[in-house]
Amino acid sequence: MKVLVIGGGIGGEREVSLNSARYIFDAINSSHQKTFYDWDGKQQWLDENLNKYDVVLPILHGEGGEDGQIQAILEKHNTKYLGSDEACSKLCINKDSTQKVLKADNILVPRYRVMSWEEYQESDIAHNPHVIKPVDGGSSLDTFIDVRTHDPRLSQIKEVFDNYKTLMVEEFINGIEVTVPVLEGQELPLIEIIPPEGEFFDYDNKYNGQTKELCPSVNVSKELQEKAQKIAQRCHVALGCRHLSRVDMIIDRYGQIYTLEINTMPGLTNQSLFPKAAQVVGLSMPDLVECLLRQVAN
Repeated sequence: MKVLVIGGGIGGEREVSLNSARYIFDAINSSHQKTFYDWDGKQQWLDENLNKYDVVLPILHGEGGEDGQIQAILEKHNTKYLGSDEACSKLCINKDSTQKVLKADNILVPRYRVMSWEEYQESDIAHNPHVIKPVDGGSSLDTFIDVRTHDPRLSQIKEVFDNYKTLMVEEFINGIEVTVPVLEGQELPLIEIIPPEGEFFDYDNKYNGQTKELCPSVNVSKELQEKAQKIAQRCHVALGCRHLSRVDMIIDRYGQIYTLEINTMPGLTNQSLFPKAAQVVGLSMPDLVECLLRQVAN
């Protein structure tokens, strides 16, 4: 099989995308012919070369990779590729649209509003602990967690509002943070996330190696783990995802499970949660990659 792995991209998560793509590329079985392409957002090389490959793995996060841009190019060439299609990607990159679909499917999500800086200052949500994040994007970039009245980060928050014009302001749910990887045809375990004491699972703590990732979980009952897995599968189906995804959740002290967001191309570096969950059920990285290739090729 001739396999093209696309990494890099044009968004703020470019370095993570490169790391994920290289990790996938290195794990491809030697029986396949493989090529690595560092995508810069242009189409010419892809237009000229996509027809040489049987399968394409676009391992791209955030802008360009999870928002439908690369998917549109691949679909124009009738390419077999890994991950959700253009329409699903456009839907899921937008947290507001995602939450509306999930709410319509009776999946519990935090109370939220999308608003400007002026609206934020008057908002009732902002008077209680809350989370501020971009409507589009991933990896917790430009995200502020557990924001309170007179927060010392207020000047930084205003700067981010100035950059984005509107942001999602969401009630802060205090509880156990978990994530559930979804791999079609294989049940993967829930991962419990424990950031450094007094901190949150923000961008730095996703990639600095200081966060504990427990798989299997020790603080979530088996019953709640199974419930979260079923909710993750429901999210995957309701949003129209394909092949793989990862659903981030919070479990509060009453055992209520709130869905925060879904990643249509989860991180796949050696620090990432998806490969760690796969490893727990006996799928090494080469095994996981072979599984993904078979899904795309069939």
